[in-house]
This record gives sequence, C-alpha cells and structure tokens, in this order.
Amino acid sequence: MKAVRVENVTGEHPSVGLAEVQLPVLTEPDEVLVRVLCVGLDGTDREILVERYGVPPAGESGLTIGHESLGVVVEAGADSGLERGDLVTALVRRPCREPDCVNCRNGRADYCETGRYAERGIKGAHGYLAEYYKEEARYVVKVPRTALSYGVLAEPQSIVEKVWDQVQRVQQRLIWEPKTVLVLGSGPLGLLAALTCRVLGLQTHVWSLSPSGSRQAELVRGCGAEYHQAAEGAALADWVSGSGLRPDMIWECTGHSPLAFEAMGALGPNGVLALLGVTPGKRSQTVPVDALNMELVMENKCVLGSVNASRKDFETGLYRLKLMQEKYPDVLRGIVTDRLQLEDVPVLEFGSVEIKAVVDVVPVREWDGLVTQTKDVAYSFSV
Repeated sequence: MKAVRVENVTGEHPSVGLAEVQLPVLTEPDEVLVRVLCVGLDGTDREILVERYGVPPAGESGLTIGHESLGVVVEAGADSGLERGDLVTALVRRPCREPDCVNCRNGRADYCETGRYAERGIKGAHGYLAEYYKEEARYVVKVPRTALSYGVLAEPQSIVEKVWDQVQRVQQRLIWEPKTVLVLGSGPLGLLAALTCRVLGLQTHVWSLSPSGSRQAELVRGCGAEYHQAAEGAALADWVSGSGLRPDMIWECTGHSPLAFEAMGALGPNGVLALLGVTPGKRSQTVPVDALNMELVMENKCVLGSVNASRKDFETGLYRLKLMQEKYPDVLRGIVTDRLQLEDVPVLEFGSVEIKAVVDVVPVREWDGLVTQTKDVAYSFSV
C-alpha cells in the first residue's frame, strides 16, 4: 500500500516521498483495519517535514506522518466492538510503559508524566497518512455518519475541547461568568476556538496578522465574532488596553512564544490564558517579569497549556462540531481550503495553503459507498 513517509527523519538529509509499505494484518481480536478516507495536515506535520521534528519508531529510520484521520473500518476483530463500514477517527497518543505513571495507567496518556509516550505520525509510531492502518479498538472513536463531511476536524477540535474542560475545572475556584474571550490567531485552531466560543454564546474577538479582507477574517465574521487585524510589531497589551476589552479568557493559537507572555498582561482579572501552540526554536526576549508576576498573583490570573487529548475530548468535539454545522455551516466548511492527493504531499509548500489542507486518500465521490448506512452514534456534553 502507499504511504507518505519521511526517511532519515532525524538525520542531516531527511527526504519525504510516497512509499510502498506493507499492508497491516490483524493479529489480535480487539484490533480493526481501517481504510483511510482523508487526513488533515497541521503545523506539526509542517515541522516534521521541514524542521526534522518527528521521531521514527524504534529500530527504524522512516516515519509515516499524519495524525488527523478519518476512515472506515474494513475488517473488525471479534472483540473490537466495531463493524465493517463504521466511520471512525483515532486517538494520537499511546501511553508510556512506566508503572509509576498514574495518568497513563488510567487512560489519560494526554497527561503522561514521563514523556516516554508514543504519538502516531509524530513520535515513535507510524501515522495515518497511508491507504490503511490497523489499531486497537480502545484507541478508535466511532464518528456519526452525518459527520462525514467534517469528521476529519475531530482531532484539532479535541484539543479545543480539552482546553475548555480544563478551564471549567480550574475556574471552579471562584464564581466565573465569562462574557468576553480573545482568540489570538486565525489559523485552523484559532477558527475552531472562535467557533466553539460562539456556540457557547460568548462575545468573541479574534486578533490576527491576516488582512481584514482575508478569508480568515470573513469566516470569523461569519460566526458573529469580531475580527481585528494586528499591525506588524504591535504590542498585544497596548491594543487590548486601547480597545477597552477585558478578556475573561485568551486562547493563544499562534504558537508564537513572545505573544504568550504578552497575553499574560492582556488578560483580565480572574481570567484564564490557554496556550495551544508551540513553535520549535531558541527565541529569546526581555519580558517585564516583575509586572507579570504581580498581575498573575494580585489579579488571580491562571495560565495553562494543552496538547493532545483523550477519548472524551474527541467525543465532545464531534458533538460540538455538529452544533457548529447546524449553526454556522458555511464557516465550518470554509476552514478546509485545500484538498490534496497523496502524491501532492512530498512537494507541498505549506506557505501556499490558505487555511487548512486535507489529503484525500480516497476520492470524496467514493466515500458514501464505503460507509455503512447504520444508525449514528449519539454524543452529548455539558457546558
């Protein structure tokens, strides 16, 4: 079968290409074989392809990339609980093997304490950008058939859901009635964060370098949020102060580390700053540590980071995507701007992607014929 693989991924001269790899075969009764329909690409994939960020499986030099998957079960083990024709996505992280890591031992590898976890398509395990993959059923999440057109966004939305879940738990420390949120960045994650906040009924502002006439700005306005174009080199705290905003929560979705520290000063009293992105590098800058320390302490501010997610976050994310589809279908549909084929990935210039690229492993016109006409699963959540 075909797969997009980076060879010599940690070496001096990595190369990416379309490779022929062995078709996986089920060996355990709790496994499933999945035909991949499509895979979303994000900043992590760019870093693997451009900056040698990934780690291949032990004993290998190559890594099949891709961690945002949508596929259909073509073979199901007797103990898997799944059936041929089920539409599915899959979790990314796998637990470490350390007996003392209480989170991995209790199904929360997204909070692994040792750092010795594996992540499919990223670290120590091959990803989903291939024609097929096999997986243990406990890491596979069934997707409603009605989500066929947007189910590939389940993984990035799961990151947003994990943040919101953490924030609700943290803010039980006080009476918190958030009204205004600020999203930094208008990439796929920023747009999903803005849509989530709008579905929750929050006044949402997005601050981004993208021009005010860009597609990103149009999508932000399309869900009833306000778009603000950031001037190059503008200080976030100064802009927030001048605008009169008092954010109860800030979502930092750019991964630009200086902006994370600026956001600490821009956050309103009792607020929460959520950091969702990182950018590899060795950047340094001077920050007003005394002022930031005082504000964090005296104004009860909270800063948290989030990466990866659990099954619960995937399930909640799928339900939230359903609400977005019902309320803002054009916005949700507009996040995916570039549809690619497997052979396009090795020569892809990420800078040419308008918002988000998705690789169609199977032509979209064939999807309906692969997915069984069964009753949809029902997910629900509480806000």
